[in-house]
Amino acid sequence: MFLSVFDVFKIGVGPSSSHTMGPMSAANRFLDLILSDDWPRPAGAQVAGLKVSLHGSLAYTGIGHGTGRAVIIGLMGEAPDTIDPDRMDDMIAEVERKAQVTPPGHPAYAFQPDTDLVFDKKNPLPGHANGMRFSALDRDGRVILSTVYYSIGGGFVVTDTELEATKAARKTAVSTKVPYPFANARQMLDMARASGLTIAQMKRANEETVMSRDELNAGIDRIWDAMTGCIDRGLRQDGILPGGLKVRRRARSIHEKLEQEWRSNRLNPVLANDWLSVYAMAVNEENAAGGRVVTAPTNGAAGVVPATVRYYLHFHPDADQEGIRDYILTAAAVGGLIKTNASISGAEVGCQGEVGSASAMAAAGLAAVMGGSPEQIENAAEIALEHHLGMTCDPVGGLVQVPCIERNALGAVKAVTAASLALKGDGEHFVSLDACVETMRQTGNDMSEKYKETSLGGLAVNAVEC
Repeated sequence: MFLSVFDVFKIGVGPSSSHTMGPMSAANRFLDLILSDDWPRPAGAQVAGLKVSLHGSLAYTGIGHGTGRAVIIGLMGEAPDTIDPDRMDDMIAEVERKAQVTPPGHPAYAFQPDTDLVFDKKNPLPGHANGMRFSALDRDGRVILSTVYYSIGGGFVVTDTELEATKAARKTAVSTKVPYPFANARQMLDMARASGLTIAQMKRANEETVMSRDELNAGIDRIWDAMTGCIDRGLRQDGILPGGLKVRRRARSIHEKLEQEWRSNRLNPVLANDWLSVYAMAVNEENAAGGRVVTAPTNGAAGVVPATVRYYLHFHPDADQEGIRDYILTAAAVGGLIKTNASISGAEVGCQGEVGSASAMAAAGLAAVMGGSPEQIENAAEIALEHHLGMTCDPVGGLVQVPCIERNALGAVKAVTAASLALKGDGEHFVSLDACVETMRQTGNDMSEKYKETSLGGLAVNAVEC
């Protein structure tokens, strides 16, 4: 399955790609379905009202993750990549006041959030931990259309039918419509050796089968602009994050101390780690506040890749825009392999699939722009992912704050360390990236559900008791 760089990196809003962006996109899809002829509409029937039920992880942590808000915003016709986060509160209040949603191009539909949006913790849907059912009702309250969607991580949304097709596609050969159709890391390395190209060059060639070079560069530049803009906003903001945990933003104060230290020229052996950490924290504090972020590959792990790119720009004098593009292309190649062969969903495999995947992507991208061979790049990704195996997803209060914000900082530090270790070797190593990805998949399958974004175990329960 070919995943574009723009599938792996998507501009949206916080706090969660699977719990916020996914449900918003699902609502958009359901609205489109209502207007289409792709369902057996009863003769003379008109949609008068809507109902939504959230299941599994979406039900358990949906309130903390803003899932209900995302559904309402989506039913108002707003999309994750275009919504103005500053307008969301007013839109929610309008829907609650009028008890209806008014998406553009549609009539008004009855929708009272208190009763028509249900967090159903008792009845999980069979396809995935992040399930939701959208229903359309006629004027007599009869359901005339009902569709199940699954938010499978990174903002991706599929119907139950599409989910089965996706699972089937994992078992078949990757599409040959691109010049370098690698389905796993071994194939990626084989193709790099045979072609003499870097991973970024192969990824670029694949992307340019569907768009021009200028379009690809412009799209990658938009991704980086959104990432670096998120860092800058996070470094400027202060105060308490929303949600009730009373977690205070720290990135701004840490950044001010680092700026003072930088100007003083005092020797600090961990200075690079400090900058990495503050960049990652700035992004994830913005994410926790519902700001605009880029899935990398998810919102919960959105700080790792931007932090390591800024590290590259900050500490490497030969860094340039072309290097950033190569970094993002390489990272997307690795992220696509992980998503295709395992998962990037915290609700499916725990945080090893989110921050672990992000760290592997960042390590690969950094190794690439620092002159690594394809074998060293694959080694860097493997090292970073290996040392996140088994990591649980246990957000306290169902909020993407504790331990998520600091976890991104440590994921960035591990990525840089992994890249450095790989570059000091020759690319030969004991555990392959493919073996590590498969191990993550198996570990996720064996992991208890209470450690997979349900907030029923781990720090989510023990931190509250302390």
